[in-house]
Amino acid sequence: MTTTNSSGAAVTAAAPASGGVAAFGGDAAFGDVAAFGDVTVYTAGGWRPRCDIHVVDGIVTSIEPTARPTGNTSGYVIPGFVNTHTHLQQSLMRGIAECTPLLEWLLAVGEESVAITPERAYLAAVSACLELLRSGTTTVVEHMWPHPSGEVHDAVVRALHDTGIRAILGRGVADRPDPTRKWGFEPRLMQPLGDVLEHVDHLRNEVTGSRISMALAVPNPRSVTETGMRTIREFAQERGLPVSIHLLETGTDEQMCLQNSGFGAVDHLDRNDFLWDRVLAVHCVELDDPGQRVLAARGVAVSHNPLSNMRLGSGVAPIPAMLGRGVAVGLGVDGAASNDTQDMFATLRTAAYLQRAVHRRADLLGFAEMLDIACGGANSALGLPPVVGGVTVGGPADLTLLRFDRDYATLPVRDPGASLLTTGSRSIVDTVMVGGEVLVADGRSTRIDEAEFTEQLATLEV
Repeated sequence: MTTTNSSGAAVTAAAPASGGVAAFGGDAAFGDVAAFGDVTVYTAGGWRPRCDIHVVDGIVTSIEPTARPTGNTSGYVIPGFVNTHTHLQQSLMRGIAECTPLLEWLLAVGEESVAITPERAYLAAVSACLELLRSGTTTVVEHMWPHPSGEVHDAVVRALHDTGIRAILGRGVADRPDPTRKWGFEPRLMQPLGDVLEHVDHLRNEVTGSRISMALAVPNPRSVTETGMRTIREFAQERGLPVSIHLLETGTDEQMCLQNSGFGAVDHLDRNDFLWDRVLAVHCVELDDPGQRVLAARGVAVSHNPLSNMRLGSGVAPIPAMLGRGVAVGLGVDGAASNDTQDMFATLRTAAYLQRAVHRRADLLGFAEMLDIACGGANSALGLPPVVGGVTVGGPADLTLLRFDRDYATLPVRDPGASLLTTGSRSIVDTVMVGGEVLVADGRSTRIDEAEFTEQLATLEV
């Protein structure tokens, strides 16, 4: 059945699972038991064939030898990816300011952000979430830019609800205005800090009991005052909220912090007690050895966004060095204005290959390490359950069923992990489950009429 959302998108009722998901007693989202039947599961650091995965109330309760052999062993199950950084509204900005440096790009994106309407914000968020889901992403960390419109935020929340993805919604916050964006944030998008934090509490109440949880999203160290940092930290810590902040994406943070505070970006944050174990530092391309040690000591996690860093010419983050110092690292696609997709498979492969090229080592970041990074590398900072070594009994039923035989260009499969890393794309994603509910079946959304939604996007003015 198809209905129309208040913001105009076609929403379909959830369809029954098919193609590798055996329903034993109904939909797990409603307390009954469901299972992936007769599949190969990546669990405890290895591939376990011919298994059933049982789910109760959105939790994986057992992984057992299959009770109903099907004769078809082409399905492979992995945990869902956690995209640790994006800007959902930018899915309507693909290709913007191509071939321009970061500050110019920020100004162009800022103009689009000022002009965003609730209707366009809803369509953008649905588009980005659908693209994430069909590339095996079950959790998204949304870093919203500050925006004064409550209706825009409500539209994003509706989109998250409608698509069903698990989300950590970072409400944008800044208190230092500067239209140049060098030492502050776009004034037209700002509100008094107290009003913003009051709105965060309102949103927390609105999303209670859903798959959405709240966070604070700070544009960068340049956009908050020392007083603002103290207020934001106290607010976040009292409520147990994560804080996401762009840090050292380029040299601008370091230069401007030195010029205006007398300290580099990491030291500037650290002196103001703005680095703790619920902070997610995004990019960290220019993070030097002392900075890595500080982040490791404070328990700060890093979101690595290689494709965005490449597109904007920002550089290459020192990921192996960070990992070697014990810094937790997750994977992010960033917004579609700087990627320009939301495809986690492309980001997964690029993250591994880029480091191998820079370090001239083919043995860096293989499948097992990359999957841990992509599924749970930054979970500690985000307040999510740990994901290490694959699907875990007792963990959330946020799972992706892959079928390499959906795409001849991935065949034959010598080693499923190697094939996933080197040839994987959304074309091999068959089924995606979040909290026990199937949101993608046979590669398509069970909630959104994709053909009708595509027509809506195609008619948008740019």
